[in-house]
Amino acid sequence: VNGKIQPFFNVKKRRYRLRLLNTGPSRFYQFQFSNKMPFWQISNDGNLLPRPIQRTSISLTVGERADIIVDFSQATGTDVYLMNVLDQQDGRGPTGKILSPGTQILKFNLGAVVTDNSRKPEEITMLRDLPPMDLAVAKERTWSFDRTNGAWAVNGQIFSRNVVAAKCQLNTAEIWTFRNTSGGWAHPIHLHYEEFQILSRNGVAIKDGDPEKARKDVVWLKPGETVKVYLKFRDFVGKYPLHCHNVIHEDHAMMARYDIVDGPAA
Repeated sequence: VNGKIQPFFNVKKRRYRLRLLNTGPSRFYQFQFSNKMPFWQISNDGNLLPRPIQRTSISLTVGERADIIVDFSQATGTDVYLMNVLDQQDGRGPTGKILSPGTQILKFNLGAVVTDNSRKPEEITMLRDLPPMDLAVAKERTWSFDRTNGAWAVNGQIFSRNVVAAKCQLNTAEIWTFRNTSGGWAHPIHLHYEEFQILSRNGVAIKDGDPEKARKDVVWLKPGETVKVYLKFRDFVGKYPLHCHNVIHEDHAMMARYDIVDGPAA
């Protein structure tokens, strides 16, 4: 963690806000604490959730972020570990097996009980509401993440910075469908410049209270999955990439260029 060997962090017995970031390059994580204590998730990628969500574990693909509130006053003993319990044997992605106890990631050395004047997450009814969506969008597009002649590709094409895969009109909204057609590989899909809201996963709508009901810029696309997202192009025109955030796949051309233009979409 943070480039350290056997990393540790000294904490008092109070609430802390921790920022989790999976920097990759290819491993997926499912975090939980060694004593199984619950915590509250308050953000997903770049923004606060509508309201805190209590959890006992949290999964992050490469590039994903989350803020959590942990109350160490509930912990006993002298130390607690943040664990990874998700089994992964190679770059394809997790096997689906949950490990027990898992791998120690970060040790928390527990200190004294101190006065805690921070807000209790369970008493917060609203953090930040989501932007409204107008689903009468200008255009819908499909992006298939696949393999072509043994190489990583998007819509059957290996990345070229000179090829514009989509032209999106400024101040309009679109619905994009991400499809994993690469076989047994998982892909963390990342969009530069603009955040999106996930509409559905494999045809099932994302409901209130789901951690994916959020503003995001990375989505975990499991083998064979289809995820539909809504996004609106605001503020600036320019050239932007859409890519798999598994750094090995990204470096081997699983990327596409889209342009935001002050003109008609194409």
